[in-house]
Formats: sequence, C-alpha cells, structure tokens
Amino acid sequence: MNEAEVNAPPTSLAGLIRLLWRERLTVTVIVALTSLVGVSYALLATPVYKAEVVMTPAGQRQQSGNLAQLGSLAALAGVSIGSGGNSAAALAVLKSREFAEQFIREMKLERTLVEDFDDPKTKRDIRDAIRRFVLKVRVVSEDKKAGVVTLSIFWEDPEVAAEWANAYVEMLNRRLRDEALDESERNVKFLGEQMAANGVVSMQQSLGRILEAEMQNYMLAKGEAEYAYRIVDRAAAPKLRESPKRTLIVLFSAAFGCALAILVTLLRSGVVGLPMSSRATG
Repeated sequence: MNEAEVNAPPTSLAGLIRLLWRERLTVTVIVALTSLVGVSYALLATPVYKAEVVMTPAGQRQQSGNLAQLGSLAALAGVSIGSGGNSAAALAVLKSREFAEQFIREMKLERTLVEDFDDPKTKRDIRDAIRRFVLKVRVVSEDKKAGVVTLSIFWEDPEVAAEWANAYVEMLNRRLRDEALDESERNVKFLGEQMAANGVVSMQQSLGRILEAEMQNYMLAKGEAEYAYRIVDRAAAPKLRESPKRTLIVLFSAAFGCALAILVTLLRSGVVGLPMSSRATG
C-alpha cells in the first residue's frame, strides 16, 4: 500500500478503521478525557435517595341511617356531609402547591431546600424553596387500576427523605381530618339551631336523623388518624441511591468520547466540514 492510499479519505469501514488507527493517539486522548470527566462527575455528584410511602385512599366514609335518602334535604339545609372522605379531593391536596408550602413552613425547611436562602445578593425566598420541592423533591404517582397512591421524596440524606415522606402523609391526614371535624362541628351546631327554631314535627324528625348521622361521622373521624389515606407501606431509609447512575454515566461518557474522536478525526482528514472546491484544490 503506497502513501497516497494510506492518506486517502476513508470510503468504507475498513478505510475508517485505518484512519482511526493512524490517529490512534488523538482518539485515545479524546476518549480518555471524556471518560475522565464522566468518572469525575459520577464520583463527585451529590447522591440522591428516594423514599416512598405506598398508600390507599380511605375513600368516602360509611354513613349510617337514612343519610342516602336525606342527601337532598341536607343540601337544602345547607349541610355537606362526608365531604372530607373524598379521595379525589385528598389527592388534589396531596399534589397541591399550597399544601407543599404548608409542609415546608411547618417543618421549617426553607433554608434546607435553598442553601443560600439568607444571602441578600441572591434574593431567595419561600417561593424558591417551594419550587424546588414541587419540581425536584416531591413526586406523587397514582395507579388507578390497583387503587394505590405513591408519594416519593428525593433527597440527599436517606434518613431525611424517609422522615419527610412519612411526615408529609401524616400532616395531610391530620389536616383533612381537622377540616372534616370543623365542618361536622359547624353542621351539628347549625342543625341544632334549625331543630330548635322549626316547630314542624316531621321536619324536626328529618333534621334529627341528619344530626344523628353527622354526629356518627364526627365520632368516626375523631378516632381515625389515617383519615384520607391508609398507609400500606411506610417509608424507610433507602440503602441504594437513586442517582447518579455511575455505571451509565461512565459508559455514556466513553461512548460520547468515541463519537467525538471519530468526528475530530474525520474533520482533520478533510472528509467532513470542508467545501468540495477545497478538497479538489488540495
């Protein structure tokens, strides 16, 4: 093989291999550098762990007596019974930004979520903490077929991730339970006033049945800690990190280095990136 054939641009796989072998020093340096960058990132990147709480919606509470038949009458009386057990409403609160803010404030996580929270130059505030929490820390997924809701918390400390996940669900149950109890107390007070003010016996009997059902719902809610969601599997501190995926990062960086080395070699050989006139002149 003469020198002209060796230096000719590759027109086949064999020609490309010969070209890469001739430029093996360049190829080796590029692949080594990109692989080194990948390894460095994989080792230095902050590990993130995922803690999960698996739960099922508590659903609408069982209501005794003739409440189903009295639903229209309760609505006319301005009373909403059993709304606290609605699973769709509970899921909406679980995913809401407003409840995320409540959790962050009660747990005092503003500075934890935003490292430079107190730096006046960056002008960070609670909104930055909420944004990070909603976009990167808290993930809610629902399996409608299985009837399961999963809350995932991603954080750098596995113990903290599990603590936050469990506390998030507990706080949600407590909030919805308290709201339901407040609503029941208002309903009971209102129904008592209506019964005292109404002299019609049949109306008093109907209101009495609604009041009895409301009292039963109140007692059930008061004695039930897992009001909106029943926990199937509490979060435990994970042993394995969720990210970074070190093996994948190293493999990707090596593959990227190979592709970059081929591109650089082709550019140097004049196969890619040069006008046809320049090639002809050369």
